[in-house]
Formats: sequence, C-alpha cells, structure tokens
Amino acid sequence: MTSRLTATEPPGPQPTHEPPRSWLASTDHKRIAILTLGTALVLLFAMGGLALAMRTQLAQPDSDFVQNDTYNQLFTMHGSGMIYLVITPMALALGLYLVPLQVGSPTVAAPRTTMLGYWLYVLGAIAVLSGFLTAGGAAKEGWTAYTPLSSARFAPNVGTDLWILGNFASSLGMILIAGTVLWTVLLKRARGMTMLRVPVFSWAMVATNLMVLAAFPSLLIALGLLAVGRMSPDVFSSNVWNIGYQHLFWFYGHPVVYVMFFPFVGAVAEVLATFARRRFFGYKATVLSLLAFAALSMSVWGHHMFTTGQVADDYYSLTSIALLVPAGIEYFAMLGTIIGARLRFSVPMLFALAFIPQFLVGGLTGIMVATPVLDYQMQDSYFVVAHFHYTLAAGSLFGFFAGFYFWFPKATGIMLGKGLGHVHFWLMVVGINATFLPMFWLGMEGMPRRVASYLPTDGFGTLNFISTVGSWVLGVAMLAFAANLVVSIVRRRTRRAADNPWEAHTLEWATSSPPPPLNFDAAHPLPPITSFTPLLDLRRKHVKDREPT
Repeated sequence: MTSRLTATEPPGPQPTHEPPRSWLASTDHKRIAILTLGTALVLLFAMGGLALAMRTQLAQPDSDFVQNDTYNQLFTMHGSGMIYLVITPMALALGLYLVPLQVGSPTVAAPRTTMLGYWLYVLGAIAVLSGFLTAGGAAKEGWTAYTPLSSARFAPNVGTDLWILGNFASSLGMILIAGTVLWTVLLKRARGMTMLRVPVFSWAMVATNLMVLAAFPSLLIALGLLAVGRMSPDVFSSNVWNIGYQHLFWFYGHPVVYVMFFPFVGAVAEVLATFARRRFFGYKATVLSLLAFAALSMSVWGHHMFTTGQVADDYYSLTSIALLVPAGIEYFAMLGTIIGARLRFSVPMLFALAFIPQFLVGGLTGIMVATPVLDYQMQDSYFVVAHFHYTLAAGSLFGFFAGFYFWFPKATGIMLGKGLGHVHFWLMVVGINATFLPMFWLGMEGMPRRVASYLPTDGFGTLNFISTVGSWVLGVAMLAFAANLVVSIVRRRTRRAADNPWEAHTLEWATSSPPPPLNFDAAHPLPPITSFTPLLDLRRKHVKDREPT
C-alpha cells in the first residue's frame, strides 16, 4: 500500500486548531498515551509486589508466609494483571504516542474513541483489583480461568465475577486503541510517507494491532461464555464446552504474547539503528517477517492444548516451529545493524543489546514446549513458568525500558539520569536471570507450577531460594528506576533535553521536546520524506552539501 501523495510534494500547511487541553477528556494522542502508560506503570509495581509475596512464600519449604487461598489469589492476579493490565497496555500506549508522530500525522484517528479505550481500561483495572475487597477474595483460578473451576459451582466468590467484567472492559479498551492507531498509520500519513517509508517501530505496531483486532474478540467471547457459566453452572458440565472454552481462550492467548513483544522489537530496532549511526539492516525483510509472524501467530494456539488430547499435535507443532523463520530474520537484522558499527553505549542501547539474548532464551525454550513429546513432560511445571517469563519479563521489559529511556526526553523534554540508569540496568540483568534461570531446573526436576508450598524432601529448596533472592534484586532495580524518574522530574531545569539528543533518524525527532499539541508547527515543520530515516537523509545531505567541489 502506498500513499496517494507523492514524495516530491511539499508538506501541507500545519493545522492551526488545537485539541482540548484537559487531560481527562483530551483528544491529544500523546496525553492519552501518557495516561495509559502511567496507569500501566503503577500497576506494574503493584503486580510486582504480588510476585515478591509469592517468591517469599516459596523461598523455603513448608513456609507459612501466606495461606494457600491467598497464594491462589496472588498468582491469579499477578498473571492476569501483568498480561491484561500491564504489558499489553504498555505496548499499545507506546504505539499510541509514537505512531502519529512517526508517520507525520497531527492527530490519531478517532481520538474520542481512543480516549474511551483508556477509560474502559481504567474501569476494568479497578473492577479486577476490587476483588481483593470482597468477602471471598479476588479471583483464584489462574490467568486462564479454565472451566469448570471458574464456574459458580466451584468459584462462588464475587471476585471472579469482577475479574471477568474488568478484563472484558479493559480488553475492549485495548481493541479500540489498537483500531485507531492502525487507522492512523494506514490512512493519515503525511505527504511522501509511503508504506515502505514507515519506520520499523510503526510497522511493528501495524502487525501488533492486526493481531489485537483479530484475536482479542475471541477473548471477549470466551469471557462472555464464562459469564454465562457463572449464571448457569451446568453449561460446563460437558467436556465439549470446557475444550471449546480453551480453544477460544488460546486463540487469543498465544497472539497476545506477540502483542506484548512486537512493539518492543520495534523499539529495540530504532534504538540499535540510532546508536549504531546507521539505517536498520534488512528493513524490507524485517517488515515482511513481522507480517508473516503475525499471520502465523493465529495458527499456533493448539500447542497449549497438547495434553488435552483434543488437538492435532503435528499441525500445531509444525506451525509453532515455523515461527523460527520470521523470528530468525528479525534477530539477524538486529545483529546486522550493530556488527561493524561504532556503537554508543548509552542507557537505552544497553537495554536494547540485553534484549537480544534475553528474549532468545525465551524463544528457543518456546520451541521446546511446542514439541509434543517434550511438552507432555514439561506441561504445568516450572519450566513453562521460566519460558514464559524469559519471553515477557526478560524480553519485553528490556525492550520496553530501551524504548522508555530512548523516548522519555522526547515526551517530557527531560533527560533521565545516567547513573541511576546504569544501576537500574545492571540490577535488572542480575535480578531477571537469578530469578528465572533456576526455574528451568526446577521444572525439569518436577516442581509443578501454582503450588504454595513443597516438602523439604522434594529437593527444591536451594533453587527456590536463589530465585527468591533474584526477585528481590529485581525489585530493587525497579526502585532504582522509580528513583530515576522522580529525581529527573524534580531536577528538570538542569536536565532539559534537546529536540534530538540522540541524533535519531525518524520524524518524531524533527519536532520539539515535548511535541506541540498537533505534533508539528511552523517552528518545527515536517521535513522532506524520502526514506524510512528522513532525518538521517537530511544530515547526510547537509554533509554532502558542505563538501568542497
């Protein structure tokens, strides 16, 4: 798809009207994105606190730090909260802020719909968390809410009803945000911004939003089926309905992993290219791989159901392993960008470089659990917990922080501190690996997931203790990040950022820091767009013009 306007046409006049200035009813995509991201960061700390409570419980055998029922609530709310309320909104918020800027649009398409998506997300989060305040406690059936355990017969508590309602609302909000961002990149690009000049990050958001629109409605149907089962428990007395629910859930449940991953692949791509001082290697191949990856992601859900005996093992194993091809293209594109380059090891670059091996562990172990003969052994063990967390905690979070440190000066006009940034990075590297690496061995030695205690004779004590120490190191890393935010904002007068402090390549860096309400104005007009790195083109042209003839 190409723009109807050619690259040779000059940028059009800048709009003179401004969107409403109120934060809570804003039509400015940047403010909606900051609200979404800020809410998700608060919830990240809350869900991290639940994880620390679980790891403290498991540090020693026969621990009584929390009771079994409380532990069930903790792992349910931590898992579902991280997926529905933290990582997914963080990923989509990053796209909501950056995509209009990167494609040269003054606004996001349907901004009021976008704001409605944010408020559905907030109300959904409040509903889910309010389960802790009910007499029966919060939901305790796990983030998958498998039936019939989540039916009213086995889970009569109101907390489960609130969990269903809240996740339905928040997921509907994510669909609305994804739809408006996709609409923006497809139909509201600036003159000269053809689809093959759209930056890598925005292409990652195209693939992400396509998956949201294709897969998230399946979750809404599954949650609606759960709601019916809460009112009529006999619905799930038949195994047909129970297996049907799993198909609906996992049709959402596997693509959502890539929804929580693709935006951060795009962020890492932009960071690597900027600090390698070159264009991203293999741009077109990467674009095709993102689209192929998104398409394949819709065909692999059954590998989560091998042990049910109700799916075609060979088919789902084949499609799952086929994901190695587009993933390999993306990995080699990242390596091709940095090999031979004169790298600048700033804080965003450190997180971007760490992202590559961290997520590689999650990806390769994902192929293992997508192989039926291995999955039968590892299913519902701590091996799966380790794999999943290397994908999202070790992978997505490193990619997120690479993007956060990179674009924070653009969004706020403030530079984050280098010292605390390095403390945050190194503590996170140690904490992530100390927490999750031992879980692979725990799983292979037979420790089941979702258990609140174990016996001294099981032999799990040492590895669990190391994992718990690692989780607290990770907690300290997050405190260093929070301290960096607070200190930088307090000292904002001495940490002012230039419009393009990193000498980056894409359109968002052509405007002020922070950008004006409509992104570009007379003082910061759109530059000519001749590739997916227009600012790099301008710098090279300037250098060439200054060369003696």
